[in-house]
Amino acid sequence: MHSEWIYVLDIFGTVIFAITGAVKGVRNRLDFLGVIVFAITVGCAGGMVRDCLIGATPVASFLNTSYLVACIITGVFVFFLAPWIVGRWRIILICDAIGLGVFTALGAEKAMSLGIGPVGQIFAGVIGAVGGGVLRDVFSKEVPAVLTSDFYASASIIGAVIFVILNKLNVQEPINFTITMVFITLLRLCAMHYHIHLPVARMVGEEKRK
Repeated sequence: MHSEWIYVLDIFGTVIFAITGAVKGVRNRLDFLGVIVFAITVGCAGGMVRDCLIGATPVASFLNTSYLVACIITGVFVFFLAPWIVGRWRIILICDAIGLGVFTALGAEKAMSLGIGPVGQIFAGVIGAVGGGVLRDVFSKEVPAVLTSDFYASASIIGAVIFVILNKLNVQEPINFTITMVFITLLRLCAMHYHIHLPVARMVGEEKRK
């Protein structure tokens, strides 16, 4: 039952991430193929990179084509329904917060199941959650949003640390997964609502020039 529930959440997160990628493609005025590529990149690329790094090959997206198919279908829908979808960006961001929690917990749990240590679990969780978005921004010739002022990767890192701590306390996997997912989702939503972000680097003398 736990694995089935995780699979449902995984597909949900994949679709939501694919929507954000496809919307980015629409905003960048990409053609039909470009929008689909962006959908696949955000929906699957993070998990692909994660699986390669932790040695879980062939990667999940190749073993179960439902992930790629879901991204392609999502990209097609966004391309043709872009005005309606982009206008509901706030709802998408809320769902994206859930996807962030799902992919972080999923990546950390997958690394743990392969016998990887705590640091590796944290990295696997974060890379699986934010890797696709980073590649999307790189393809768009932008500095990745997770490296600027957005409290996004930070929520994933904190949540992955929570997962490791709960695992050390012998909390059962289903409970640990759920707590981690909910914690990251709520943390991300709070950061969005209260505009929480990390301090931004400043150059010497920048304040004087202002």
